[in-house]
Amino acid sequence: MTRQNLVLVAALGSALMLAGAFGFQYIGDMPPCKLCLWQRWPHGAAVVIGLLAMSIPLRLWSYLGALAAATTAGIALYHAGVELSWWQGPTSCTSSGVGGLSVDDLMKQIMAAPVIRCDEIPWSFAGISMAGWNGIVSAGLALIWLFSARLK
Repeated sequence: MTRQNLVLVAALGSALMLAGAFGFQYIGDMPPCKLCLWQRWPHGAAVVIGLLAMSIPLRLWSYLGALAAATTAGIALYHAGVELSWWQGPTSCTSSGVGGLSVDDLMKQIMAAPVIRCDEIPWSFAGISMAGWNGIVSAGLALIWLFSARLK
């Protein structure tokens, strides 16, 4: 296996992850939350890095691709933790509770609440949410990028 082959596999993996995300959004009618959107950007960067690596074969691209994939994995695993209530997510996309709020404050919170929440699991497979799967696959893609850096 050559570096170019592994770069192609990793970049295509990110492209397929993006295609899946857009498929869930537009075909499956599952609009993304804020954290879902954050996870897409590094995948896009990995695809661009892959295209650059295919045309300008430098080892640096593999490390940058690994960084992009690892960034997506980190955001995705953070998101999965928010979904599982292991920690609080961004206040702009999670419930902050209603205890001790006045009626006026409660109405303000309701009116300011986002339509799509980051702390709910809209889809899962084998007990793992979409964010969890993205984290797992992205970590695997990061390893492929790193392995590609070791080859000539």
